[in-house]
Amino acid sequence: MHRYPIFIVSKGRSDTMLTSRSLSRMKVPHHIVIEPQDEADYEKALDTFKIRPWVTLLIAPFSNHGDGPGRARNWAWDKAIEMDSGSHWVMDDNIDDFYRLHKNKRYRVDCDAPFRVMEDFVDRYDNVMMAGPNYRFFCPSSCKFPPYRTNNRIYSCNLIRNHCPHRWRGRYNEDTILSLDILRDGLCTIQFNIFLQGKVATQTMGGGNTEEFYHKELGFDEETGEAIQAEEVLDVKGYNVEGTRAKSQMLVDMFPEDCELVYRYQRWHHHVNYDKYKKNKLKFRDDFVMPTGVDNYGLKLVKKNREDLVK
Repeated sequence: MHRYPIFIVSKGRSDTMLTSRSLSRMKVPHHIVIEPQDEADYEKALDTFKIRPWVTLLIAPFSNHGDGPGRARNWAWDKAIEMDSGSHWVMDDNIDDFYRLHKNKRYRVDCDAPFRVMEDFVDRYDNVMMAGPNYRFFCPSSCKFPPYRTNNRIYSCNLIRNHCPHRWRGRYNEDTILSLDILRDGLCTIQFNIFLQGKVATQTMGGGNTEEFYHKELGFDEETGEAIQAEEVLDVKGYNVEGTRAKSQMLVDMFPEDCELVYRYQRWHHHVNYDKYKKNKLKFRDDFVMPTGVDNYGLKLVKKNREDLVK
């Protein structure tokens, strides 16, 4: 059983509930943080998707504030502190299943063991403030990957120490900002490759930041610093080809020594050079004792029929 509370921050996506459905299939209890105007829709969705036994809805005391998901994530963080949990998980609402990477093959996981494994590993160290699984599509079967990497960006599925000296901030790219804030302090992050998250691509789902930011904002006014509102400029797939430029430029402006703006794969990206933070070394807790033997946390490979894998 995982040790720390799990929060999903969601807005306007009661019709999909991807992360919650994945966790519920794994029988993992979790909280969903929503805004008041969405409560009725999410209540109905709990029964539609038959996930009510695993979900607690938390209604945030704000709505339509327009400053990104950081406010809801920080509110969940405060809830975790009230629970005296030590750490907490916060997840995006568009994660489509979790996987174990084993001998270059990715196997879907049907239990909550991955979260406990990552928790136990992180808890060995004094100076790891954030950790989480890599994206599934960043670990193709054609390449080999180490079990984990240190001092990189942690995204979408974040295990955070409650006493971390930094909080979520920024209108966009909160995960990259928090990762850099941590690393610039000489602290560490851990990105796991042994466990992966499936992730729906940016802007391909309604709700969340897609409608609030990416399809509306094409840049910033240089004099006022305000986001420029414009008509949607969408490609044939419904993707705003300029919609990510503002968020990428904001990150470059915040961390010019770490980031640059690049155009790849028909959209704007920010590129972050994390090499300088390799010098941040993991530090064991003073009271940590290395366990002996092998603990697989009950994980085992099981053959299943294709129909059993349908959500």
